[in-house]
Amino acid sequence: MITYNLARSKRKTMAIYIRPDVTVEVRAPLKVAKADIDKFVASKEKWIKEKLRLVEEKSEKRAVFSLDYGSKVLFKGKEYPIVERPGNLAGFDDECFYLPPGLAGEQIKNTCIQIYKMLGKQLLTAKTGKYSQLMGVDSLAVKINSAKTRWGSCSSRKNINYSWRLVMAQDEVIDYVVVHELAHLREMNHSDRFWQIVAAILPDYQERQKKLKSLQKLLSEQDWS
Repeated sequence: MITYNLARSKRKTMAIYIRPDVTVEVRAPLKVAKADIDKFVASKEKWIKEKLRLVEEKSEKRAVFSLDYGSKVLFKGKEYPIVERPGNLAGFDDECFYLPPGLAGEQIKNTCIQIYKMLGKQLLTAKTGKYSQLMGVDSLAVKINSAKTRWGSCSSRKNINYSWRLVMAQDEVIDYVVVHELAHLREMNHSDRFWQIVAAILPDYQERQKKLKSLQKLLSEQDWS
């Protein structure tokens, strides 16, 4: 029998969740008998074991993730090397991410993150301005954050927030997230009307969504925290 953590609530159905720490959580209605929950879990044993294997594999990849001089990192869907350059400056010159010499692995990663944030502020502010005009909407501010699970968000005050990780995506994928968030300035939901607004600007937005999911999968195996 698979070991699991049980969480009861006023929900109507049972559900199984595989946690990032490689544990199984079952959420069940308050009055469902424990025997019925065990039976439900047993019926999903094959699925659970496969998901646990995938989560454990992902966890192992994250554990060994590291950066060094010579490593390659993504920017706008392309790989660029991390290069050691004399001096105290760090940045991106369209050919590489250049960093001061003598940095340890964690310092290299943190410096790359700072470069990504700088690039994100420049790139995403420009793209937001461009698409704001096309869509006839106005945002008050563009901010870069460190969100891990949300590429972007739009507040009721018309502030647009983007994760710095977004600049790793292909250019057309970045455009999709920008348009998605700006569309929320007209529709603060994901109704049919919302997707019509997105499609009017990017008719192929669904293909761009797929590419974004591929990047999400890749980053889930890398420890950028």
